[in-house]
Amino acid sequence: MSTLAQYLITGVSQGFLLALLATGFVIIYRVTKVVNFAQGAFVVLGGFIAYSLLGVGVPHGISELLAVLASAAIGLVFGAVTILGKMGPTASLMTTIGLAIFSEAIAMLVWGTVPLTFSGLSGHDIEIGGVFVQPQYLLLIGVSIVVLAILWLVLDRTYVGKAMTACASNPYAARLSGINVKAMGLLSFAIGGALGGLGGVLVTPLFPLTYDSDVNLAILGFAAAIVGGLTSPGLALAGGLAFGVTEELVAGYWSAANQTAVALGLMILLLLWQSHRRQRVEQFV
Repeated sequence: MSTLAQYLITGVSQGFLLALLATGFVIIYRVTKVVNFAQGAFVVLGGFIAYSLLGVGVPHGISELLAVLASAAIGLVFGAVTILGKMGPTASLMTTIGLAIFSEAIAMLVWGTVPLTFSGLSGHDIEIGGVFVQPQYLLLIGVSIVVLAILWLVLDRTYVGKAMTACASNPYAARLSGINVKAMGLLSFAIGGALGGLGGVLVTPLFPLTYDSDVNLAILGFAAAIVGGLTSPGLALAGGLAFGVTEELVAGYWSAANQTAVALGLMILLLLWQSHRRQRVEQFV
């Protein structure tokens, strides 16, 4: 029972990382209709930037905050490259893939190919239900919950959030209402970058990252996002938790080598289910 509890706690922490990624996918897609496959790169760059800042003596907290802000700035640049060129959906998708590959090349040149990590939240392991948990796992879960809750309030209760929702619903009507649709699109990329960077600084102390870790992260984050059809942050959170726990259980009770294969299989099933559901809805319209 304690082993299962350990797997569940670890899986939930991984699930919240995926939820941060998936929420980034959702926010960017809702506003711009772009599937940003560079989302995983924000995690890697955020973690690596924090690693470098800590290495030159910048204190914890400040290093992580600066890394998140840097990831948001990188997201803003990626957004400018992707959406200001007035490309179609396919071209925009290919652009984000190109940006992800470019990010890998930069990360490899700057930080090398060796997995990198840094010390996380200090302190003794905390006992929960007979299981000892590293404080960093609880920090990842707690910070993710707070950030996602704040983001939900911003999107649901503020003018900026309502403007972003309007762009998602009807960009033409939003433009007529005086909303700067391009600015909202750039903001969505910056938020996506910040969410990815936050995930990076929280998870790097637990799971060392390499320059190409973004590929697996992007796949899993996208899989979580499509649970809600790339439009629902709440379902993206549920998808992230489901995939995180499933991956940990597969690694614990079967084999870590099969984690990605199982995740890809679940993603394909979800895509087929989404397609079937859409076809059934269209039949009645």
